[in-house]
Amino acid sequence: MKRGLGTGGWGLACALAIGLVPAALSSRGAPAVEAGVDAVFARWTTATPGCAVGVATDGAPVLAKGYGMADLEHDVPIGADTIFEGGSVSKQFTAAAVMLLARDGRLSLDDQVRKYVPELPEYPEAPIAKGGLTIRHMLNHTSGLRDWGSVAGIAGWPRTSRAYTHAHVLEIVARQHSLNFPPGTRWSYSNTGFNLAAIIVERVSGVSFQEFTRTRLFEPLGMTRTSWRDDYTRIVKRRAQAYRERDGVFHTDMPFENVYGNGGLLTTVGDLLKWNQHYDAPLAGDAAMLAQQQQSGTFNDGRPDGYGLGLYVGTYKGLREVSHSGSTAGYQAFLTRFPEQRVSIAVLCNAASAAATQYAHAVADLYLGDRLKPSEVRATHTLTTEEMGRFAGLWVGGVGPAVTIAREKDGLRLGRATPLFATSPMVLVTADRDEWQLDARGIRHTDRFGTIDEYGHEKPWVPTAGELEAFTGTYSSDEAETTLTAAVVNGALVLKRRPDTTLALTPIYAGAFTASGGLGGVIFSGDGRGRMTQMRIVQDRVWNMTFVRNR
Repeated sequence: MKRGLGTGGWGLACALAIGLVPAALSSRGAPAVEAGVDAVFARWTTATPGCAVGVATDGAPVLAKGYGMADLEHDVPIGADTIFEGGSVSKQFTAAAVMLLARDGRLSLDDQVRKYVPELPEYPEAPIAKGGLTIRHMLNHTSGLRDWGSVAGIAGWPRTSRAYTHAHVLEIVARQHSLNFPPGTRWSYSNTGFNLAAIIVERVSGVSFQEFTRTRLFEPLGMTRTSWRDDYTRIVKRRAQAYRERDGVFHTDMPFENVYGNGGLLTTVGDLLKWNQHYDAPLAGDAAMLAQQQQSGTFNDGRPDGYGLGLYVGTYKGLREVSHSGSTAGYQAFLTRFPEQRVSIAVLCNAASAAATQYAHAVADLYLGDRLKPSEVRATHTLTTEEMGRFAGLWVGGVGPAVTIAREKDGLRLGRATPLFATSPMVLVTADRDEWQLDARGIRHTDRFGTIDEYGHEKPWVPTAGELEAFTGTYSSDEAETTLTAAVVNGALVLKRRPDTTLALTPIYAGAFTASGGLGGVIFSGDGRGRMTQMRIVQDRVWNMTFVRNR
């Protein structure tokens, strides 16, 4: 009898069978399929870092191979058992750990986070009397919590530039005066929630996160090569070094931080296949928990958001797909599963430029074959010149300072790069099925997670050097613990940040700029008499951070 996770059950029998091929593909033959996989990873050689790939069908591993080098300094090749860092693929394991405690009756996913992490302030967007911020919100990315790494980046110390710990995470989160939005109303990816979830696991269980997941998740499934990077100085045998290419030369790009739960999983493609197999064939007692984890979350109004508990729940070429990507420093990862077809694919890479998601889907194409049902987004309406004119221009609203819909020779494009397809005179969609709909107020944008934003037309702005002088001054934020100085240099506005960073500001519309260096959007506001009093930093994961003018 197989026992559930964390009850001392036996490991799954999972011998690695290389070169087998499912019956559905027998007409093509194993050599042809494997040659197709080789072609996917052909760019990775003995002179480069690379990737490992694993495939399982009908509950059994059928392929595991390595391409490229695990260690360029010591000429160590990547093998099927090479350990990589999984980035955000880790989030599903953190969610599962929390769910085990819920199953044990030690907590509820709908408990308020401050019950276990009192260091968090009572944010004005999440009053306790109205339900507050819950664990479920965090695991579903509907918490509104600002991403701590983005906040640290605004201060000039992005992740991989300092040895961050969970103490730093708690300190950063505790300093925030507000959330991105009221919990449950919108969707925004936030590593913060998963770091806090790992902290909750430790505080509730009374043991380290490493120990809890080892005994309750990894050992019962026979994941003998999996652990956490909770001490970045620890020696890990057979771990691939991570690299980033600059000017044609590879340089090491390793994460040196002791935060985990959001990422930090050290694992192999073989262990990830064992994990995925557990969803298809749960150990006794685990089925209900795993089914809950794979259900799409919902907003407060009941609309689905397309994300489960640490897992994306969607489709790929007409087939249901449960997956997650990952990226930390020079590591790239993707783990995917097609439940109805019982096909799983794991890709782990040690090069920042590796397209792990693209590689995994290319391998999926080989193994799923004619079971795939491509549904390419196409235009079903031909826009007239007048109709195109209604969409074209600068639009302001939602997250970020502005978006541009431009008229190109081949039609309309979002930001001059993303093609837009008309489905009616009033509706455009992207290949990812984001929708842009004209209405009486402007454009209503609905993204693939169900978040809705309203945009209005705005006029582009080309200020003179004299006009820019009104924005100069020093602006400070206690939330980011930093000061930014706006100055006019050679007729253009820049932001200076200690010790020696200068960020160029490109004007968009009156008072709004985009900043270089990944800072995001910068929007100034004043007292109505021509004097600027504050500026806001707007990013994908930090929607509004206010800097107050000092002088």
